[in-house]
Amino acid sequence: MQLTTDGFRPYLTAVEDNFGADVDYAMLVKMYGSEKQQESGPAWYGPAKVVAAMPVPIQGEPKAKFISTSYIERQNLTMRMQMRRFTRLTNAFSKKLPNLKAAIALHFAQYNFCRIHSTLRVTPAMEAGITDHVWTLAELLAKASGEQKAAA
Repeated sequence: MQLTTDGFRPYLTAVEDNFGADVDYAMLVKMYGSEKQQESGPAWYGPAKVVAAMPVPIQGEPKAKFISTSYIERQNLTMRMQMRRFTRLTNAFSKKLPNLKAAIALHFAQYNFCRIHSTLRVTPAMEAGITDHVWTLAELLAKASGEQKAAA
């Protein structure tokens, strides 16, 4: 497996703690330049301009052409757009960690089992061969509540 993170230093120990030596790991370290005042709105609201991105192999043999954070950044954008908990400057946050975990789990289950993606023309779970049909929300919730009852 190959893993790429941004340059956030705590990822170094997190990757080691969770994957050990069983991963080809690289960091994509971005350098930011100072941004002049934007034409409209305060400058702090927008992101700084990326002036360089340096791929840094950390462990194993990561392939240079796959060192990218684009997929995870797209996933993060999708989460922010579909779940108000992750939108900037909002009060729609979870006050309790279990509620946040449940909301994230429900989002990913719906995203992968109930939602047909235009590029795939099926759900991601169908494309991966995990299921043979699009799940309804009722089916998803029934499976989730059945697993909770089995675990109890």
